[in-house]
Amino acid sequence: MATRKIVKIDEDLCDGCGECVPSCAEGAIQIINGKARLVGDNLCDGLGACLGDCPQGAITIEEREAEAFDEEAVSEHMARQDKAEPAPLACGCPGTMVQQFDAPAGQTNAVAPAVAPTTSPASGQPSELRQWPVQLHLVPPTAPFFLGADLLLAADCTAFSIGDFHERYLKGRALVMACPKLDSGQEIYLQKLIAMIDEAKINTLTVLMMQVPCCGGLVRLAQEAVARASRKVPVKQIVVGVQGEVLKEEWC
Repeated sequence: MATRKIVKIDEDLCDGCGECVPSCAEGAIQIINGKARLVGDNLCDGLGACLGDCPQGAITIEEREAEAFDEEAVSEHMARQDKAEPAPLACGCPGTMVQQFDAPAGQTNAVAPAVAPTTSPASGQPSELRQWPVQLHLVPPTAPFFLGADLLLAADCTAFSIGDFHERYLKGRALVMACPKLDSGQEIYLQKLIAMIDEAKINTLTVLMMQVPCCGGLVRLAQEAVARASRKVPVKQIVVGVQGEVLKEEWC
């Protein structure tokens, strides 16, 4: 083995968000047990394309003894990855595995679905949710269901206060949910929204929030993301009361 440049991942800083995974064209980084890991020295070219995609600054380049970069090994590795089941993201558990669902009859999806739609046995009404996961910390910002989508950024409580949340606001939209008061790591939220605007090229951004003062942080987060992004997308703000009544709806 020779001394060469290679990726180094600081596990103490890594929060397992998975944003580095798609930026590595060689598939050398995977989320394992909730942390980003270099799965093979010979798969890493040491160029550092993944550095800028880590919101925690957990990835650097170091010089150490390592196997030489092997393009043939990369090809074999990527072929195995193509045949494998999708890897869990974010916290490393199956609940964060990216999925896209069928649309109800009469609707279409731009990307082939992975799972059939669900129907509530009590109401008989189909769910309008077209994806999983939905929590903003857990979603990869360039997942297929975000590409060119109309995005709904909803405060956690809105789905419980609005009786027809699915039909009225979720239908036809990709969804991310967050709480601007209780969630930590909101700089990560900001970077993910910027990536959705610039890389996933979302079409519109609708912020659905409660009337309580702390929810204002959600629309400010959206506005800052648009201000920092290189693309510009229209942002709509919808404020609802605790019983689901619309108090304000306007384009920002």
